[in-house]
Amino acid sequence: MGWNVTARATAGSGDGRPSLLLLTPDYPPEHGGIQLMSRRLAESIDRFDVRVVALGGPAARELDRERPVSVRRVGGAGAPRAARNALLNAVAFGEALRRRPRAALAMHIALAPALAAVGRVLGSETAIIFHAEEITARPALAAFAARRAAASIAVSSYTASLIAATGATPARLRLIAPGVDIPHETAPLPWERPVILTVARLEERYKGHDTMIAALPLLLAKVPDALWVVIGEGSLRPALERMAAGNGVAHAIRFLGAVADDERDLWLRRTSVLAMPSRLPAGGLAGEGFGIVYLEPGAFGKPVLAGDAGGARDSVLDGETGLRVDPRDPLAVAEGLTRLLLDPELARRLGQGGARRAQELTWPLFAARVQETMLEGLERG
Repeated sequence: MGWNVTARATAGSGDGRPSLLLLTPDYPPEHGGIQLMSRRLAESIDRFDVRVVALGGPAARELDRERPVSVRRVGGAGAPRAARNALLNAVAFGEALRRRPRAALAMHIALAPALAAVGRVLGSETAIIFHAEEITARPALAAFAARRAAASIAVSSYTASLIAATGATPARLRLIAPGVDIPHETAPLPWERPVILTVARLEERYKGHDTMIAALPLLLAKVPDALWVVIGEGSLRPALERMAAGNGVAHAIRFLGAVADDERDLWLRRTSVLAMPSRLPAGGLAGEGFGIVYLEPGAFGKPVLAGDAGGARDSVLDGETGLRVDPRDPLAVAEGLTRLLLDPELARRLGQGGARRAQELTWPLFAARVQETMLEGLERG
């Protein structure tokens, strides 16, 4: 398909590409799934001239100098998040008035007011990416965002169902799974003990660290030298450490805290399985929208164990790239881990399936699918 869009662009690059504003409250140097997705989109979209509008921070200026992406940072350090997001919306709309972009993409419903204004006032093609938790946390804003955006991009079928549950009926709903980085070095590294790895911030109980601790005594009865390595920091760590001591399994756990990407990758090469039995949390929040972390072990040829809930049903193909189990049942978690640790052929087969799936869901492919959605909208317009 060819797109005859450059002649209609009101602003863009010197090479004729239409301009695109990428609006995000979450962007490096902060860490997290949306931050990584925003960065990979900004770096990989190549058929638009991309300008990012994002919140700033102490290390942002140095990072932006190192990256080949045009970024407008919004300050307000120390202010509450809601106030900073309000300022971000205002600055984003002002940037749009100056640049008159052909397209605008919001990475979160927090930017829905600015996105809607850009579409209404400038006639720009607009799209918004939905994740999960924000939809149930702010259903009215999510419904507004889905109605006003020309394209609504859901990261999983679970997320798409949450959008539909708000009552919104977006004319153009697209399901586009997130991506994963393919590492340069994937060879396994030997380790003296079977390693189970979890990578997640210790802030949300639904990630399942507590279930892992409850499952460890059952697992250790079958695999006594197993080691659970926990990467991630957060306010739940002291309670988890106390729980581990109370269950008599502290000797089988290493809490590493936050680590650099290179160290995380070393542990992905050492591990036998990545485990995160994430569940749907109480209180109506949504849990995993997709779970990029479930794709990352596959890039190293390693299997995963996930909770059979939420977006993990899209990211983990049960029996093909990993095992999905009841995330509220420590026995089910222990049995799944025991199978993966004691059946090398099963672990190998699932790891190979994960490697194939990682190749199908790289960040450049994700970016290509997103920008194709935007370009199709420009073509229709």
